[in-house]
Parts: sequence; C-alpha cells; structure tokens
Amino acid sequence: MDVRKVVILNPKGGSGKTTLATNLVAYYALQGLLPALLDMDSQGSSTRWIGKRSGEWPRVHGLKGFGLPSNVTRSFALRPPPETRRLVVDTPAGLPRDELREITRDAHRILVPVMPSDIDIHAATRCIADLLLVAKIPRPDNRIAVVANRVKPNTLVFRSLMRFLTSLQIPVVGVLRDTQNYVRAFEAGVGVHEMKGGTQGRDVEQWETLLAWIEEGQVPVPEDLWSDPEESRSA
Repeated sequence: MDVRKVVILNPKGGSGKTTLATNLVAYYALQGLLPALLDMDSQGSSTRWIGKRSGEWPRVHGLKGFGLPSNVTRSFALRPPPETRRLVVDTPAGLPRDELREITRDAHRILVPVMPSDIDIHAATRCIADLLLVAKIPRPDNRIAVVANRVKPNTLVFRSLMRFLTSLQIPVVGVLRDTQNYVRAFEAGVGVHEMKGGTQGRDVEQWETLLAWIEEGQVPVPEDLWSDPEESRSA
C-alpha cells in the first residue's frame, strides 16, 4: 500500500501549521496507520511534541528535515519507515519558492491553515497562488484546501474570513475554534482525539469535515462550517 503524504503549508509563522500536523498525525496513530511526522521547520516544534509523547500512546515516527549531520544524506533522513501509511509534513515559515515544488511533490493533500486577520489572509492567498503557479498543482485535482484556524464563530471577522476564503475557489474543509485544548494537547504530546474529559469533544467534532476531505476528498458545504457545534446542538 502506498504512503499518503499530507503537507501543511503556509509561508507565515504562527498560522497553526504545527497544531494541524501534530493533531492529524495523532489521529492517524490512533487509527493504526503507523504515521510518520516530518518536521521541516528548524524551530523543531513538531519534534518537541514527539519528545513529549508518552509510550502509552500509539507510536508516531519522527523525521527531521533540518540540522542533518554531514554524513547523512537528505533523501535518507526524510525517508519514512517501510510500514508507514501516512506521512504528515510540517513546513517552515518563509519556505523558498524553489523548495515548494520538492516538498509538495507526490502530496496526496495540501492544507493551508489561515487565521482571521488581514495579514494571514494575504499570506494564504499568496501561498495558494504559488501552489497553483509555481508548484503547478491543478485546481481540479482537489489536492489543496484551506482550514480556518483559531476562530471565534459567529463573529464579524470570522464571517468576513469565510466569505473571502470561499471566493478563492479553493475548498474550505475545516473550521477549528480558538481553544486552550490544543495548547494542553501539545504540552502532553497528544492530539485532541486522544484527550480525555473536558471540552475536547467539540474540537473532535470540528475535525470531521477536515478528515473526510483528507481521506475521501469530500468537500463540505461552506455554510455547514459557519456555526459552532455546541450552539447547533442547543438550538
């Protein structure tokens, strides 16, 4: 069976790439898909997360794409174990355009996280343009999608963000709320799907459309992403 490669990409720092990468790979580990997490960012946040991960949880194989010893070739260092079924790539901020094509080569899906601010919207727009024009990924291939990250639903800035994102004609496949659950999950070396107790059930629910697109290519109706699941249940 071939490895499915999911690349998390945005040239701007602080957009939530590592949050997406660590939570996605933790979900895959729970599903028994023997995932690997490739950390391309020299800040090493994903690598630190793996270091925090307890042996009681399903294993995530870590790969480092930075600080390689001189006696180790890049291709060898970036090669996942043969049993790997999912490879998640956490990319750095400010990724040079000449590296974009290499990192996205053979990617099954490419996720662009964007936060609700003008700076983030501009960065995401430029990123998508580079994917289409530099990496030459055909829009109809359904390999590129946007995730609205750290949002507060039912606010004007959120609705403005969603209207803008849908105008890009790139699927918006997930809306993740602004919550400390992701901070707590990172510190524990887990994903929200692995947390117990608390309010993470709302966050797990928000991942459903995102995972459906990654695994099955199902594009959600944008309006279905606009409301908070908790409010929908109480309505």
